[in-house]
Amino acid sequence: MTAPTTEKIAPTMREAFVDTVTEALDTDPRVALVLAEISADRFVDAAARHPRRVLNVGIREQALVSVAGGLALTGLRPVLHSITPFLVERPFEQLKLDLNHQGVGAVVVSTGASYDYPTAGRTHMAPGDVALIDTLPGWIVHVPGHPAEVSALLRSAMHADDLVYLRLSEQVNAEPLVTGPGWHTVRRGSRGVVLAVGPMLGPVLAATATLDVTVLYTATIRPFDAGGLREAVRAGTADVVLVEPYLRGTSTHEVNDALADTPHRVLALGVRRDLELRAYGTAEEHEAAHGLDPAGIAAAVRSFLAG
Repeated sequence: MTAPTTEKIAPTMREAFVDTVTEALDTDPRVALVLAEISADRFVDAAARHPRRVLNVGIREQALVSVAGGLALTGLRPVLHSITPFLVERPFEQLKLDLNHQGVGAVVVSTGASYDYPTAGRTHMAPGDVALIDTLPGWIVHVPGHPAEVSALLRSAMHADDLVYLRLSEQVNAEPLVTGPGWHTVRRGSRGVVLAVGPMLGPVLAATATLDVTVLYTATIRPFDAGGLREAVRAGTADVVLVEPYLRGTSTHEVNDALADTPHRVLALGVRRDLELRAYGTAEEHEAAHGLDPAGIAAAVRSFLAG
């Protein structure tokens, strides 16, 4: 865990993203920002100062990625940003070809998570984003749980050359915990290990408050910290509950690979694969429908451990 910081923390992940990228544009001539209208109003001043490195391609998400690939080929470090389905699902072929296949790096930053904008309907929801990115090799995937984690992870990503996916959410934990990869122990117990990814930590802690389980947290799900999980399992039982804020079971294969030589059970919680919600509702109602609120998580964990 990190030491407390005196740095002013933005109230939301999206604001932390804007502040951090704006600072980088002013201080690092290698950083470029590519937008497709979304959040363009938040970078007006930065665009005026850096017109050659802040590009708004309009509502053309495929072009967004292709332009970023071209910028990367010139030696720049492009940061791409839009709402999750417009950034991952719609231009997936360009992510595959213009970034992965060309062998160039970029920082892909989404907002909206799985269902943060429910009043906009299914077009603005993308719970399968991390699973889709997972089909491509070499990506680092950050799922921060707090605005301060966004700033730290984003600064590190902009100084590197990797392919990075950073997933912003309206849901946040009570406080920041980490600025780097790996599983971090939040609570120790003996009856099982609960893995909380990003903004799932708050609901997991509430759900397991009276349970004798180890709770591990990460804001970086790829690469997967197999060693950290094995260490936690050696200290307890091989019953693992994986709680992710996107498609259920996205990282189950990573848990199974990490524990390939250890008899174990895995319960995966996340956005349900068998449920297509057609009523807009609120983010909280979507969370409850998918069993990702504290009550749903608690019931699932108790049933699993009793089995």
